[in-house]
Amino acid sequence: MAHWHERKKERTRNALREAAFRLFAEHGYEETTVARIAAEAGVSHMTFFRYFPSKEDVVLHDDYDPMLEELVRAQPSGKPPLRRVRDAVMSAMPTVYEQEREVLLIRSRLLLTTPPLRSRMAESLSGSQTAFERGLSDPAEAEAPPLASRVVASACVAALTTAITAWVEEGGTGYLPGLMEQAFDALETPGARDG
Repeated sequence: MAHWHERKKERTRNALREAAFRLFAEHGYEETTVARIAAEAGVSHMTFFRYFPSKEDVVLHDDYDPMLEELVRAQPSGKPPLRRVRDAVMSAMPTVYEQEREVLLIRSRLLLTTPPLRSRMAESLSGSQTAFERGLSDPAEAEAPPLASRVVASACVAALTTAITAWVEEGGTGYLPGLMEQAFDALETPGARDG
């Protein structure tokens, strides 16, 4: 029974997110109201708030962080930390990009260009940084990851954010996984120039 309830909650959350992104794309972020998102998803206004504290949170909430942590943790511990994060991200990114390119582009554009969202972007990024830190750390140190793990996680988040920003600036015409590979190359080979 609980399992069915969880699936129903997941479906409702996804319906709200899909409705929100569709409306943001058609009418703009500012013009789209919570009531309209709820109606589009076929739920009540109050149901929306059971899933997201605000309209901003629909965009800020990132479902990928738990997956990123698991993917990094699954990498062989003998690999250098930067390579573990890179291989983890790049093992999932082409599929995510193929399936969710449109939503990724809308979400990234909103985060970069909408002042109320931009001001909270650090919150969204800190979730990814924590996921990388926890994935790189021994589970016993997950609450206080070593400095090296924190530095690598921070650098990887910065590199990925820069790749996504460049992708949005090009209007989403480039291949995002390729831009991410270039960003990781820049981290792994400091002093390398853009070809």
